Amino acid sequence: MAGKVRDTDQEASSGLDLLREELVDYLGAQMEHLVDKAGDKLGDVTDQLLDVAENGGTLAGVGSRMLQGDSPLKAFVGQKAKGLKDNVMGKVKSLFGGGGGGKAGSTKVMNIVEVLDVGVPIRTAYNYWTQYEEFSGFTKGVRSVSKNDEVASTWKVKVGPSTRGWKASVEEQVADERIVWSSEGAKGTTHGCVSFHELTPDLTRIVLVVEYYPSGFFEKTGNLWRAQGRRLRLDFKNFQRYVTFADEEVEGWRGEIRDGEVVRSHEEALEEEEAAEEDEDQEEYGEEDDEASGEGGGEEEYEEEEPEGEYDEEADEEEEADEKER
Repeated sequence: MAGKVRDTDQEASSGLDLLREELVDYLGAQMEHLVDKAGDKLGDVTDQLLDVAENGGTLAGVGSRMLQGDSPLKAFVGQKAKGLKDNVMGKVKSLFGGGGGGKAGSTKVMNIVEVLDVGVPIRTAYNYWTQYEEFSGFTKGVRSVSKNDEVASTWKVKVGPSTRGWKASVEEQVADERIVWSSEGAKGTTHGCVSFHELTPDLTRIVLVVEYYPSGFFEKTGNLWRAQGRRLRLDFKNFQRYVTFADEEVEGWRGEIRDGEVVRSHEEALEEEEAAEEDEDQEEYGEEDDEASGEGGGEEEYEEEEPEGEYDEEADEEEEADEKER
């Protein structure tokens, strides 16, 4: 009886030992597999790091992450994810112009052409147009304008929910004819020309042509909906209404600009206009004097000849009476 119990214990003990040995062997095999797998991954990471270095990449980011306690694999994956993010953000910024001013021509240019007839003389229409500081009073898109000199000016324009700044420069300006300008801003550039054409003494046609190169999220998104064109058209009509109902004359800038430089100042232009008006007045006054002197001279000759005729007749009668008495 006792022998049977001893044998059973030995069999149970040998069975546990066998199970323990099998478990140890299994765990050992699994550890070897994990070590081999980790070695393969580490080798892949090394190859990828070398490939990055060979292609001009930098290991600074990976090394920094490893110094902070990240594993080589985690450091490399994190750096690759950052590079992918930067690449995507760069493409998004290049598409929407974020982060800096885009160059003219980076997007499709938007052309705006508007024509309006204003019931005022051409001089009046031109003079009112040159009053840039007053634009904010009757337009919706212009917040403020300040003239730096005869050529340069600073504009603050409403674009969507924000305000944009523009530096405008006049390239050519001829009084009562045309104004050509260009402007640059952080969110776009423009090239424009406004010309004035006399239809009748009291009717002027204004032609406005603008090339707009948008740069920026709101600008390019608005460009898709032609929002800038609608705003410009509305403000152009506001100018038409403002000038038509204006009840006073203004003194516009009458100088002349060629190639971005002032070739005739405002004062010089006014002096030339006054001199031309005086010459015209003198010519008209001289013609009137000539006509008046021609008509008056005939009457004087007749009056002078008539007394001379009467005197000669009386003298003859006296001579005849004297002869008879004799």
